[in-house]
Amino acid sequence: MSSDANELPRDVDALRALILTERASRDTALAAKQIEIEHLKMVLAKLRRHRYGRSSEKLDAEIDQLELGVDDAEIGLVAAEAKLAGATPEGDAQPAPQRASKPPRRPAVRKPLPDHLPREIIVLEPEPCRCGDPACRTKIREEVTEVLERQPSQLFVKRYVRPIYACRITGAVVQAPAPDLPILRGRVGPGLISYIAIAKYCDGLPLYRLSKIFEREGVEIERMVMVDWMGHLAWWIEPIVEMIAAHVFAAPAIHADDTPIKVLAPGRGSTATGRFWNYVVDQRPWCGDRAPAALFRYSPDRKGARPQEHLAGFTGFLHADAYAGYTELFAPRNGGVARVIFVACMAHARRNFFDVHEATKSPVAAEALRRIGQLYEIEAEINGKPPDIRLAERQARAVPLLAELKCWLETERQRLSAKTALAKAIKYCLARWDALARYTSDGRLAIDNNPAERALRTIAVTRKGYLFLGSDEGGRRAAAIHTIVESAKLNGLNPHAYLADIIDRMASGWPRSRLAELLPWTWAATKAAEAAAAAATAGPTGIQDASKDAA
Repeated sequence: MSSDANELPRDVDALRALILTERASRDTALAAKQIEIEHLKMVLAKLRRHRYGRSSEKLDAEIDQLELGVDDAEIGLVAAEAKLAGATPEGDAQPAPQRASKPPRRPAVRKPLPDHLPREIIVLEPEPCRCGDPACRTKIREEVTEVLERQPSQLFVKRYVRPIYACRITGAVVQAPAPDLPILRGRVGPGLISYIAIAKYCDGLPLYRLSKIFEREGVEIERMVMVDWMGHLAWWIEPIVEMIAAHVFAAPAIHADDTPIKVLAPGRGSTATGRFWNYVVDQRPWCGDRAPAALFRYSPDRKGARPQEHLAGFTGFLHADAYAGYTELFAPRNGGVARVIFVACMAHARRNFFDVHEATKSPVAAEALRRIGQLYEIEAEINGKPPDIRLAERQARAVPLLAELKCWLETERQRLSAKTALAKAIKYCLARWDALARYTSDGRLAIDNNPAERALRTIAVTRKGYLFLGSDEGGRRAAAIHTIVESAKLNGLNPHAYLADIIDRMASGWPRSRLAELLPWTWAATKAAEAAAAAATAGPTGIQDASKDAA
């Protein structure tokens, strides 16, 4: 409004219209500032939550800049509100909100050390008695203190000695064949190859760091030598990886997700962004008979053609996020039913409300979280039950809650500005409502896509260590090794022991027709059968029966 009174209209109606116009303009400005503050707070909350997921110096700078932006925006908002109310910013100041006190920390419960670990018993005797008689003492009881200890890993050399014999009668010269090793003319065993693969792709240790560790143990292994070993490893396990792929894509419902990875781009002086895709089958929540497995694929980009290529032979339900590259898969074919049916992730929908609540403490976001939490409480109760029971419980309990949630979201959306983060979170849910509620139509489906996200967690952690892949071929090699490692973990195996054993067997001429016996969900049974057969052919003293061996 003009500050010069002479310029104000003298007509009452015109003056009233001018005031209303000025007030509407200020209301619009205030609403825009409020939306900007809400957005900045939400982004700031995200950055704080992911503080240790990126470079701390860079992140701290971003946080500082955002905090300055929030402060400036809030100061401007207070000034505008005070001006609209006819007061100065230095007027009645609102008391600063008090931080909620943290709940008291529960004391840690000390668990007993595992029984399967070997024990080294050390008896600590007290000093001799002053009386000088060693037989004067009577033992009352004893106190035991167990301490978990570890010896450094130790490299050792297997020395294969092959004597050469000559027969004095026939003149024939005989010698045992050379041992079968994973790398022709190489001097590395399957145990060391497995150790390096697990250290790099499971524990996130870069090869140059492993080279320094070996150097401390007195052994020099160059990084490029280990790179070559990993290439041989990927070649050996390729048939098993393809069998895992067939196992995953034959399932009626799978989980899919992707994550970025930096890849060295020769000639550009920088890195490009590649992509790891994973496809997971996990039927344990509904007692399915298909073993869990995780398949990883690598691509140099995130084009929609990549998942379409990977899922070309798949038919069934796909749990995934809202990535537009999946859209072509969900399209009906020739006017019929779609070959792949989209099942949206409730965890993604919940995450949007969580971000808003963390940033603004919105009661609407809190109510949305409460309602979604009721759906997850039902899932916790029916987890591990057969599909028919899960379906009946969802139809009776979850479907009414979903109907109420949808109605509530539609009502709240009409009350909010479309530009706010909360309105966008509501829009995300309503735009995918059928896919979000689809899990209630089949007991084999899951409420979210968490199995795929859990399988990607190893990559998300380990990529911080080696920063980038050396090439696209290195990405494909890493995807193959991640497939073996994650599938072994899903089946409760020690990935190092499993990987070392299958490399040894395949290098020793394991028949291709029996590769199915080396899959992560059959390997333990194969080992048990071999142990039982060895025990059955052993004599009374544990030595193999010569007559059975000859037969």
